[in-house]
Amino acid sequence: MAVEVLIRRKFVKEKAEQLAPLIVKLRSLATMQLGYISGETLKCIDPPDESEYLVRSTWYSIEDWRRWLHNPARKAVQDEIDAVLLEKPTYRIYEPLVGGIIMKLKD
Repeated sequence: MAVEVLIRRKFVKEKAEQLAPLIVKLRSLATMQLGYISGETLKCIDPPDESEYLVRSTWYSIEDWRRWLHNPARKAVQDEIDAVLLEKPTYRIYEPLVGGIIMKLKD
């Protein structure tokens, strides 16, 4: 079953120009990995002064994600990214909600 991975990165505002190319590099490497489906990177705009990126990626399985998480090439770029972060990134893994929510209509 596919999984969604959310990565939150709070960065030093003055180092944003250094961070963006590293995020692009990491994403480019990810697209070549077995099990990678898609991804996007979002910048927080509310509150407007927040220095945070949110990365969402979709993988065929949690095993595919974990293989990428521990990939030496990924770790090398992540080390460069960590140098401009305020704190360590947070990782959350989600799976689709099976069945969803069914609303009952009034008669």
